[in-house]
Amino acid sequence: QARLVESGGGLVQPGGSLRVSCAASELPLAYYAIGWFRQAPGKEREEVSCTRRSASSTNYADFAKGRFTVSRDNAKNTVYLQMSSLRPEDTAVYYCAAIGGSCESSRVYAAWGQGTQVSVSS
Repeated sequence: QARLVESGGGLVQPGGSLRVSCAASELPLAYYAIGWFRQAPGKEREEVSCTRRSASSTNYADFAKGRFTVSRDNAKNTVYLQMSSLRPEDTAVYYCAAIGGSCESSRVYAAWGQGTQVSVSS
């Protein structure tokens, strides 16, 4: 089964920035919508963003708007989540997923990553 690999997590101070990556070796990510999700301790997983296959538009959760940006590098088969103005409440394990169908409907999750820890603390 195809898998995604996240990397780039770590510890950052409040107000800082971090970029996490989502790479695939067997799945051509350009043909999938890409979702970013996060799960904080004791909380349910929540969606951060969903980027359409065209990569021309991304839906962001309200907490991510204006602070998080998703980009693709199809040559590297990698998707990035750039996070800035980070807050302690952004602390979570961040996951990426390759989505068949569309962001809006008929989602089929083709692959998930194992997650990368992002911790925001002074």
